Amino acid sequence: MKITLKDGSVKEYSQSMSVIDIAKDISEGLARAACAGEVNGEVVDLRTILEDDCELNILTFDSEGGRHAFRHTASHILAQAVKRLYPETKLAIGPSIDNGFYYDMEKDTPFTQDDLEKIEAEMKKIVKEGLQITCFTKPREEAIAFMKERNEPYKVELIEDLPEDSVISFYQQGEFIDLCAGPHLMTTKPVKAFKLTSLAGAYWRGNEKNQMLTRIYGTAFAKKAELKDYLTMMEEAKKRDHRKLGKELGLFMMRDEGPGFPFFLPNGMVLKNTLLDYWREIHNKAGYVEISSPIMLSRHLWETSGHWDHYQENMYTTVIDEEDFAIKPMNCPGGVLVYQSEPRSYRDLPLRMGELGLVHRHEKSGQLHGLMRVRCFTQDDAHIFMMPEQIKDEIKGVAALIDQVYSLFGFKYHVELSTRPEDSMGSDEDWEMATDSLRSALDDLGLDYVVNEGDGAFYGPKIDFHLEDSIGRTWQCGTIQLDFQLPLRFDLHYTGADGEKHRPIMIHRVAFGSIERFIGILIEHFAGAFPTWLAPVQVKVIPISDKHLDYGTKVLDALKAAGIRAEIDTRAEKMGYKIREAQLHKIPYMLVVGGKEEENQAVSVRSRFKGDEGQMSLDDFICAIRKEIETKEIRQVEKEEEEK
Repeated sequence: MKITLKDGSVKEYSQSMSVIDIAKDISEGLARAACAGEVNGEVVDLRTILEDDCELNILTFDSEGGRHAFRHTASHILAQAVKRLYPETKLAIGPSIDNGFYYDMEKDTPFTQDDLEKIEAEMKKIVKEGLQITCFTKPREEAIAFMKERNEPYKVELIEDLPEDSVISFYQQGEFIDLCAGPHLMTTKPVKAFKLTSLAGAYWRGNEKNQMLTRIYGTAFAKKAELKDYLTMMEEAKKRDHRKLGKELGLFMMRDEGPGFPFFLPNGMVLKNTLLDYWREIHNKAGYVEISSPIMLSRHLWETSGHWDHYQENMYTTVIDEEDFAIKPMNCPGGVLVYQSEPRSYRDLPLRMGELGLVHRHEKSGQLHGLMRVRCFTQDDAHIFMMPEQIKDEIKGVAALIDQVYSLFGFKYHVELSTRPEDSMGSDEDWEMATDSLRSALDDLGLDYVVNEGDGAFYGPKIDFHLEDSIGRTWQCGTIQLDFQLPLRFDLHYTGADGEKHRPIMIHRVAFGSIERFIGILIEHFAGAFPTWLAPVQVKVIPISDKHLDYGTKVLDALKAAGIRAEIDTRAEKMGYKIREAQLHKIPYMLVVGGKEEENQAVSVRSRFKGDEGQMSLDDFICAIRKEIETKEIRQVEKEEEEK
């Protein structure tokens, strides 16, 4: 048996071997760090027996598959601890997730924060016991009887949904047995660095008609230092929570009268419109034209586009004059109709049409989250219609524009190429050509990327841009989707140089994605302290006393005349109080004005970046801040001010 390892070396064995035994044969250190195996691209349990030639990669916590096995084991340790402390608890599901794990459970009395402390203590005992984790299987009917005997109705339901000829796997550690497909670690001993983080409600199987369960969230790492860093990041994330800062800074609000439908407040509209002004500026330079399509269109349009068959569960529909209509969840069919509105020639292509379109999508109430997950949002869509020979250049142009946007805000990002999903439309040939075109453009750009199999749109493959914020979290925002299907389904044409009709190809793309979500990301990325060009209020004028109000008003008028967003604080409060409040509102500049400043036609400048910047003439300050705004500079907070 020849086992080809990740580095290309080959190990030969005369008998079958488990993944963990091969890991031990390579090195004891690797075996101790091993969490799972990857055989011919499939993640498997360390107990898996290999009998044939194959490619094998031993997965540690540093890999996605390894982290999954590690954290899945942590979820079982959580469930075991709960069953020891509260034996009557019914277990549902306990998967690993990004950055952690959870377990859904039914308990007669709700869990509390005090319970989490007790559960954590019991989990530590289980880890210390170093329980061996073993796997066994049962036929479906025996498995159902086994779980009924253990009074686990949710497990019974899961098994009953499986085919009659299924062989059901279980994992056991000590007295605890759970229905599970794995993979898991070999023992509970390695899971030393963990933390239960929160409690939440969750409907069984995500259906609000089902039983409400308690979901216990946790996280686990291979090293205590990594856990400490993660918990520090989570504490920082709480401080940056866009819902909290959005309320404090007067940016947006959510109301029970419109769940998932955000209200933008005056400061929030300034922020949103400033972003949209920037969007229009860069798209105008990049050769885009702007359009606007209706918010609601008839059913037959969505049937032609494929959304009615592939996306209807996410759409809001209504009936007008006995005809079905849908509020648009996407802007693309409207863009197609604009393309169809007049004959097109090869000389018109590429035709780049941008749209800041308001779309609506149905999200379950439990999934709503501030601006990050809403039911209506503005999407900075663009649809590019082109000839086949223009595909690569257009993709590269869009990628460059997205890079320009993310670089402006200081975001790093990584790229994923998502391929054909199971629920898709179109021929194999079209999908292969589209995927190869995206891959080729990425290779030409020299961008590193990973392939995300089966996660493309139903009409075409896509490139997704995942940006990284200032505390290391990633967000999927920009996307480039290559579409051969809508031009075919809508019978789009252009007249070629040969005088014949030809089919255009279409790119769907966004840079910000959802404007609302991007604003939420920016709030948390900057912790509400926006760069000056983006700040809703750029300058606060603070007169020292009432007798300086007239001069303060003149300063305010001069700032506004120069196009600077400024306010004046005329309240009868102490200077220190006014300055502190301006700081709490994250205002970039405070201009203190009194007798000396009036005499010199100057202002005393305090900034969020440096603190006291001294006195300068009003004209010089206006010149400096205008340059900062026009260049969209992101001033860094100096160390001394940050420590304060």
